[in-house]
Amino acid sequence: MRIIPAIDIIDGKCVRLSKGDYDTKKIYNENPLEVAKEFEAHGIQYLHLVDLDGAKSKHIVNHKILEQIASKTSLKIDFGGGLKTDEDLKIAFDSGANQITGGSIAVKNPDIFKSWLSKFGNDKIILGADAQNEKIAVSGWLEESDKELIPFVKEYQKEGISYVICTDISKDGMLEGPSFELYKKMLKEIKDIKLIASGGISTFDELPKLAEIGCEGTIIGKAIYENRISLKQLENYISETEF
Repeated sequence: MRIIPAIDIIDGKCVRLSKGDYDTKKIYNENPLEVAKEFEAHGIQYLHLVDLDGAKSKHIVNHKILEQIASKTSLKIDFGGGLKTDEDLKIAFDSGANQITGGSIAVKNPDIFKSWLSKFGNDKIILGADAQNEKIAVSGWLEESDKELIPFVKEYQKEGISYVICTDISKDGMLEGPSFELYKKMLKEIKDIKLIASGGISTFDELPKLAEIGCEGTIIGKAIYENRISLKQLENYISETEF
């Protein structure tokens, strides 16, 4: 299972929110590149970079930070937050993103999202399926849609999606553990999906459990910043599980 630390950006700084609420913003570092380099130094190869300013303003904003991290580390970055147009995607890929994540756009403008999928391929485009009570949420989680999580993912699987990041919003930033049952259910009902768990990771012991369920990756945010999980533990886990 891939270990994917998260860096969320507001005003160029590394922050975390709880349940996507901007009023709960906590700044952890003024310099995201410094954080990314520390991840890299501990054997981490992947990064989940979220442009929260972009999510709010509905277009890419923090592409300079993406470019900085991509050019000064070897991390493979999946980038999301406010990607709405072909131009946004061009900027993200030109700035060094390895993959992009589309969430709200996949709900509100499926034609554009599907066109990205056919243009760039399913190894470059990740479906962001963020859910509350198994209903898809959009617009930085400020709105709940009427779409049911599992049918929504299945629809996109028919279109060729293979990578899916699923965040249970009720768990995000709460350090109360991830949605094991939800992920089990998804992996049972949706075959051959690369499911990336996100939200609620709070202790190191949860990682082998997510791997056992069959998650392809897990995104870890606040647990790292609040020192609940050390980078040394992650380094050891990565070296032990690499084949």
